[in-house]
Amino acid sequence: MGFLGIILALTGAALSVTLTCIGSAKGVGMTGEASAPVMIDDPSKFSKLLILQLMPGTQGLYGLVVTVMVMLNIGLLGGSPDLSLTEGLLYFFACMPIAVGGLISALMQARVTVTGVNIVAQKPSESGKAIVSATLVEFYALLCFIASMLMVLNINRLGL
Repeated sequence: MGFLGIILALTGAALSVTLTCIGSAKGVGMTGEASAPVMIDDPSKFSKLLILQLMPGTQGLYGLVVTVMVMLNIGLLGGSPDLSLTEGLLYFFACMPIAVGGLISALMQARVTVTGVNIVAQKPSESGKAIVSATLVEFYALLCFIASMLMVLNINRLGL
C-alpha cells in the first residue's frame, strides 16, 4: 500500500509543477508576443515591458517550491519513502490549490499584462498602473501557494 501512497503524492507534486509551469509559460509567451512590436518601435520601453512579461512566470516557481516540499516530506530526496494511501491522498489534495489556482491565475495575469503592454506603448509613464493591476491577480496565486504550503508542511503532524 505504501507504493500507492507515494504514487498519489508524486502525482499531486507533478501536477503542481506541471500545471503552474504551463500557465506561466503561456502567460510569459503571450506578454512577450504583445511586447515585441512595442520594443521594435521604442527599445527604451524594454525594462518596463520585461517586468510585465515576468509577472505570469512566478506561478511556475510557486508550483516548483510545493513540489520540492512534497518530495522532501515524503522522503524522496534523502530518505526512505513510505506513505500510506491516506497520506498519499492528503499530499495529492494539498497540491491542488497551487496546481489549479496557479494555472488559472497565470493565464488571467497574462491577460492583464498583455493589456498593460498597451498602456506602456501609449503612456510609458503609467506603467506602474499596469504593474499594480497585474499584482492584484498575483495575490490569488499567493493565496493558493500559501494554502498548499501550509497543508504540505502539516500533513506529518496528523500522526497517520
